[in-house]
Amino acid sequence: MSKLKKENKVLDKLKSVFNLSGEVKRKQRIAVKSDSKHVSSILLFLKNQQGFIHLNHISCVDWIEENEFELVYIVWNPKTKLTVLVHTRIARENPVMENIDTIWDQANTYEREFREMFGIEFPGLVAPKEFILEDWDDIPPMRKDFNSQAYALENFATRPGREDAQDVREVIQKRSGEELPDFAKKYSRD
Repeated sequence: MSKLKKENKVLDKLKSVFNLSGEVKRKQRIAVKSDSKHVSSILLFLKNQQGFIHLNHISCVDWIEENEFELVYIVWNPKTKLTVLVHTRIARENPVMENIDTIWDQANTYEREFREMFGIEFPGLVAPKEFILEDWDDIPPMRKDFNSQAYALENFATRPGREDAQDVREVIQKRSGEELPDFAKKYSRD
């Protein structure tokens, strides 16, 4: 572990300032887990005190079996070349997470997407409600309990003007002469 001196130094500092768990994953990679109410403080500390000035990405994972969403904030320090992943979980039912677009402007885009695609609210987020979807009235489409196949069949397959629509798999099969794989047959129109 002595080779990972700068990684352990950042992790130790985070552990001493915040009540969190974490580990050095590998060279230049640190992952920490925190309660959602501390995430913005951790991110602000990393940016202002530790030089993690770049927000690489924010991701969202739907842990439907555990009735939670996991948000992962990925920040980078260009001087040390270290990356920190800050993991937190929030409830799927009425999900709310603190808005961080005052720390990084680009967080606004991620938060708008998560609001629309997962139903997560970010109090204080200044942005129009519609981001990508227009007039959406179903459950957020990136949630695991959203049935995209049923939605597509209900909303698109039987639209007027689609009577002569062809199944792309059938067209490719006829053109190539190859047999349709068994896993794809259940999606065929037959």
